[in-house]
Amino acid sequence: MFWGNKMKKIIHVNQHVIRRNTKQGTDEPVLTVKTYKENNYAHEAIIKTKDGVELGRVIYSPHKPLSCGARVWIETDTETSDVELVIREGEQYE
Repeated sequence: MFWGNKMKKIIHVNQHVIRRNTKQGTDEPVLTVKTYKENNYAHEAIIKTKDGVELGRVIYSPHKPLSCGARVWIETDTETSDVELVIREGEQYE
């Protein structure tokens, strides 16, 4: 899991834990931040530059979901970052 000479981190959302938490009323971490060396578990992951500037957060909020019902989402500050949308060729969405 490398990009050039830099280690890549993958933020994985564990849907099985979300379902279990919902069913059993528990609050286990649903995010796994993975590298080739380790897995770390969290309720929230803050994405920062190497200088410490926050670019965004992956948030798990089971007790206050978004109005659409989402319990996990990504928030970013439009002052410091932008989001570029990518649609795979051959797939159509509206």
